[in-house]
Amino acid sequence: MPSPERYFEDYVPGSVSEFGSYLMTEAEIIDFAKRFDPQDFHTDPDLAKQTPFGGLIASGWHTGAVMMRMFAGEFLSKSSSLGSPGIDELRWPRPVRPGDVLRVRCTVLESRVSRSKPDRGIVWTQAEVLNQNNEVVMSIKAMTLIRCRPPA
Repeated sequence: MPSPERYFEDYVPGSVSEFGSYLMTEAEIIDFAKRFDPQDFHTDPDLAKQTPFGGLIASGWHTGAVMMRMFAGEFLSKSSSLGSPGIDELRWPRPVRPGDVLRVRCTVLESRVSRSKPDRGIVWTQAEVLNQNNEVVMSIKAMTLIRCRPPA
C-alpha cells in the first residue's frame, strides 16, 4: 500500500503512527534463514526445540526486513524519501515465532533542516515492531533524509 505524500514538515516530533500487519509463517522463517542466517533455531524446527528458545524463531534480520517493508510502504513517502545515513540502535528483545502477526509503531523523536542542504531535513524515528500480544519484538532508532515541501 503506497504511503501518503509527505514531506519533511509533516514528520512532527512527538507524532506517533501505527501501521501494517504481517503474518510470519514457518516456511518463510526457514526460507529466509537458510538463505541469510543459517542457525538451527532459525532453520530446523526439531533442533530448535533443543535450544534455549524452545522452538523455531525468526532471524532478527528477517524481522528487520519485514519492518523495513512496512516502514517504506506506510511511513516514508516516495515523493520525499532520500534514504538513510544510518541507525543508532537496534534491539531484538523478544523472539518472533511462526504465527506471530507483526505491525510497526513509529514515533518521530526529532527533526531538523539540513544546514548544508536546506531543501531537506533529517528525521530521527523510534520504530518498534510489535506482535499480536503488543509485545515489542524489535526496536530501532533510525535517521532518514526527507525532502522539504517544494515551494507553492
